[in-house]
Amino acid sequence: MSSNLAENGYDCIGYDTGFFKNNLLYSPPQTKTVLKDVRDLTESDLHNVDVVVHLAGISNDPMGNLSAELVYDPTRIYSLKIAKLCKKIGVRFIFASSCSVYGLGGGEQLTESSDANPQTGYSLNKLQIEEDLHSISDKNFSPIALRFATIFGLSPRIRFDVVINMLVGMAVSEGTIVLNSDGQAWRPNLHILDACEAVRCAIDLKYDGQELLVLNVGGDKNNLQVIQIAEIIQQCVSGSELKFLNDNPDIDKDGLIRDRKVKQGRDTRTYKVSFEKIHKTMSSFKCKWSVEDGVRDMVSVLNDLSFNTEIFKRKGFYRLQHLEYLCANNLISDDLRWVTSQP
Repeated sequence: MSSNLAENGYDCIGYDTGFFKNNLLYSPPQTKTVLKDVRDLTESDLHNVDVVVHLAGISNDPMGNLSAELVYDPTRIYSLKIAKLCKKIGVRFIFASSCSVYGLGGGEQLTESSDANPQTGYSLNKLQIEEDLHSISDKNFSPIALRFATIFGLSPRIRFDVVINMLVGMAVSEGTIVLNSDGQAWRPNLHILDACEAVRCAIDLKYDGQELLVLNVGGDKNNLQVIQIAEIIQQCVSGSELKFLNDNPDIDKDGLIRDRKVKQGRDTRTYKVSFEKIHKTMSSFKCKWSVEDGVRDMVSVLNDLSFNTEIFKRKGFYRLQHLEYLCANNLISDDLRWVTSQP
């Protein structure tokens, strides 16, 4: 995100714990980054800052025996703390929320005014932070919540635990596409470069509506069922075979494909989303990437990188598994802080 904004002339600095800093698919561009837990952010960190884009958070299930509250409540607390700091000193605030707050929708396309029905601790946490931002919005503070569709596409610290990236990684490395559900669930999808563009447009918007502005981020054409995504990938990767984990449980001996929220082959999280509001609110924002174009780009680059099964199964590309590894080896504590010096 920061490298993309920097390329477009924005002076950016990132704050990060560094949990995933060494998990690289390819060399990242040089960016100004401070290795610091955002829970320790102070007013001095925001000196000469115009806008905070708040991306920090836990993006997966709770780990091991940790409860959802233990994992997500601190995220809510520090998000509100940072927002209040921004309000105090006049810094604009953009929050990375998620379309997953809709959780369980019917056949209609859901808008920002539709009821939220979060199905996981992660999506509930996003909704709670939105509610907190709404509660402190006034004439002096007009935050923006960008409800991103499921992001896919290449990045140096790529995640292979999100649907399109995972299925492309499987197809290229192993010639097999394994669905951990029946594939009938609907998902809105968003290329990572379009996500960066949405942030840039939100920065340029200079919104001053005196209340929280909530925007779904994506494009209507990228609302797809998981099975449709798999079929697109099959077309892009010659000879790839489609299988279902429920019928072939031995495929996932490493436990990387299995989703703990999918029960008996069925994923209850299913929703189609309307993106009409963002295109009306930010006329300069356009979704340039279709799922098919993004998949073809990923396949081309992964082939150039001699991508293989060993790379695909590195735990560092799977957020939950890597955090569990850090916890199990006493590198981070139960409250997700470094126990030792950062490696």
